[in-house]
Amino acid sequence: MSETRLAADGRAEQSLRHLLSRVGLLEARIRGLVAQRQSSDPQPDDPFRGLYLSDEAVARLLARQDPPVVVDESALAEVESAADAAESDGATIRLRQLTAAFGLEPIDVELLLTALASELDPRFEQFFGYLNDDVTRRRPSAAVALTLCGESVASASARARLTHGPLITGGLVALDDAERPFPGRALRIPDRVLAHLLGDDAPDAALTDLLDDLPPVVWGDTAALTAALSAGTTALYLREPQTGSGRVLAVRALEAAGRPALILNLHRLLAAPDSTGLARIAAREARLRGAGLITGPVDETVPTAVLDALVADPNPLVLIGTKDWDPEWSRYHPLLADVPASTAAERADIWRSALNGHASSAGFDAGDQTAQFRLRPEQVVRAAHSAVVQSRLAGGRLDVRHLHEGARGENGAALQRLARRIEPGVGFDDLVLPWATAGALKELVARAHYRERVLGDWRMRPGGGRGMGVSALFAGDSGTGKTMSAEVVAGALGLDLYVIDLSSVIDKYVGETEKNLEKIFAAAVGVNGVLLFDEADAVFGKRSEVKDAHDRYANVESAYLLQRMESFDGLAILSTNLRSNIDDAFTRRLDLLIDFPVPDAEQRAQLWDRCLGRTAPRADGLDLAFLARSFELAGGAIRSSAVTAAYLAAEDGQPISMQHLVRSVQSEYRKMGRLVLQSEFGEYYPLLATSG
Repeated sequence: MSETRLAADGRAEQSLRHLLSRVGLLEARIRGLVAQRQSSDPQPDDPFRGLYLSDEAVARLLARQDPPVVVDESALAEVESAADAAESDGATIRLRQLTAAFGLEPIDVELLLTALASELDPRFEQFFGYLNDDVTRRRPSAAVALTLCGESVASASARARLTHGPLITGGLVALDDAERPFPGRALRIPDRVLAHLLGDDAPDAALTDLLDDLPPVVWGDTAALTAALSAGTTALYLREPQTGSGRVLAVRALEAAGRPALILNLHRLLAAPDSTGLARIAAREARLRGAGLITGPVDETVPTAVLDALVADPNPLVLIGTKDWDPEWSRYHPLLADVPASTAAERADIWRSALNGHASSAGFDAGDQTAQFRLRPEQVVRAAHSAVVQSRLAGGRLDVRHLHEGARGENGAALQRLARRIEPGVGFDDLVLPWATAGALKELVARAHYRERVLGDWRMRPGGGRGMGVSALFAGDSGTGKTMSAEVVAGALGLDLYVIDLSSVIDKYVGETEKNLEKIFAAAVGVNGVLLFDEADAVFGKRSEVKDAHDRYANVESAYLLQRMESFDGLAILSTNLRSNIDDAFTRRLDLLIDFPVPDAEQRAQLWDRCLGRTAPRADGLDLAFLARSFELAGGAIRSSAVTAAYLAAEDGQPISMQHLVRSVQSEYRKMGRLVLQSEFGEYYPLLATSG
């Protein structure tokens, strides 16, 4: 064992020695009080003592007047002198540290020692059973504890120490048996407090699932926060943007100010049955450790009682949120500060550092390949570590796909409850589109990929509270590839596609549609994905002339959507079958408007070939050129026909033939309400007659 370890163990032993010495002084007073009681006890050896009251016992109670217990000041001074020497030697005396952290007075310390005595030595259980005159009650009662401190139970100031003094408000001592009169209530020390005094730094078991660890990351300028903490600031509220991290800044500032950090997960805390009680335990833990308490996100849904219970003066409390601070949230008024957003360059450096050379050895730049992901610094570190772990499935060779998977792993689940998530499985090679449409889709990908550089680093974002989002409108007939193109865009960016179910958004009651949309936009904050509003004209339709109250509220709804779209920081795609139905104000604010025309004959031939795929068996002589030339179908209808033909072929146990294909087109025509004309089916029309 090293000399450093031996010295540390020796200093810890000095703290324990001080505690036991103080308990030894308490034992001397207990022995004196027991002796006094025995001297006037007519039946000290009665085995049923404390279980009944005899006439003699009642008379003794009426006549008893306990003299005040005297504290041996010289012995106390000797114990504290030894503690002074230990502290000079570098030891931390935990009882003294706790006294300072919780603002305890000498009487509080004596009451605390009285409460913990029976936890250290079982003999004290017997002592307290005797002094309580009840062998079943093995903890000190309030009356016995105050008597041992030389105080009367009738003293208002003494009683206050056990009703609302720092021992009680700090959670160091609990007064049990609330149904009993005050003198008979039992003092109890929580296990965590005793464990701390004995040298155990493991957090309270009640907090095990509520404390978070922050991955090591160096980011941001902490000079201002460090100065505020060093100046004695005990309450701060940090408002953070989507890519900034109040937690990282708070932890680094606390470390610079000489304090450890305790990070409390506020979401899990509020989900617990007794959130206020757990908040008090967290505040106590911060005081025991001398740590700053960090928690968030704070908003109007957090009960005031919870925020007030988290205050751990003189230890700092750092609250983190995304909204402006509301004075109604707490009776305490914190110092307010804004957290800067991380830049694309800063996040790129964090990616490279966290990957520790894995990306460069694979031949690509991690920062450039992840520029489209708007993550907080600690999320970048976690995503990088996740990517390295995922790469083990590929023999340890990291590629871009692993980076994207790691980044998507940081998405929350809130949006999935409001939208259908699609993991992209198609790419640009799967699309059959005119060159102008395909080029516009690639421009959309470029805008989303480099928006941080253009709008952030190059300051090309206009004012007016506009966000850093990218929005586009896909307009075209049903089946022309709008949804598939949105999936391709998401796949090219390494993002998930979230299709908004408008049936869950539209509401006939005034104001409810806006509320539902706000839930979606709020859930999308911090989610790196693509939002697709299919059939968007249902909610982004044209405003009309106000003729009645319905028109007025409909226009208010549209105005709200205009404002919300402008402030959105994500990637949103609106799709519509009727471009003319979209309000001009929306189209003016869109970054791109992409038309999806009905495919021509050449494109339809490519679609037939791709939809039939390469694994399904084909009969000889498939006339795909005839199908493309004769049937003016959109891509969606062609895909549906190809799938139907495959089912027909599977039923017949044969490869896909022209008979199966024309029959599938006939089925598609019926779904579309179109007539089946012999002139369109030409030479293959007889195959329909033999299909039965």
